[in-house]
Amino acid sequence: MGGEQIFALIVFSSLLTDGYQNKTDSLQLRCVLNSNNVACSFAVGAGFLALLSCLAFLALDAHEGHIACTRFRTAFQLLDFILAVLWAGTWFLGFCFLANQWHRSPPKQFLLGNSSAKASVAFAFFSVPIWIFQAYLAFQDLRNDAPVPYKRSLDEGGVVLTTLSPPSAASPINTPTTGPNSMSYASSALSPYLTTAKVPRLVMMPDN
Repeated sequence: MGGEQIFALIVFSSLLTDGYQNKTDSLQLRCVLNSNNVACSFAVGAGFLALLSCLAFLALDAHEGHIACTRFRTAFQLLDFILAVLWAGTWFLGFCFLANQWHRSPPKQFLLGNSSAKASVAFAFFSVPIWIFQAYLAFQDLRNDAPVPYKRSLDEGGVVLTTLSPPSAASPINTPTTGPNSMSYASSALSPYLTTAKVPRLVMMPDN
């Protein structure tokens, strides 16, 4: 997050400083947006909360690489996406509301504050696409870091038990077979567990 906090700072600071002015015939402070204090309060409150949320997520982003828990990282990315969508909708409604109040404001009602009102309306509009782009980035991160179904392999602790039993009478090993492949079949079936090497015999040779 970068541009979101700058735009939020401009929206609430411009109305917080010059957004409340008094008319030439009165000393009471009124909002420069059609004298509607709700409009100025909304812009100031939304801008301040958006700035705080941006700073909070910047702090969490700095420590995201040290988060070992996959579930916590996924929950953080999901929260980032949800807040970005909510802020995009909030600033869209806020822009429509502020622009409507500015359009209804009588011309030259206040001596000062016109530039601040225009800045708040403009940057409320600019905040909409940048929050939509932030929601898109959060969605991409959430999709790329989606948990993959885990399949346990033999190298990760699976145990295979192999039971060797001696050949029985019904086994095809002891069945007499005829043909040139009988010896190879028996030897391949018996090796390497049931075959043993033959030990050469010692024969006494007669003395000459």
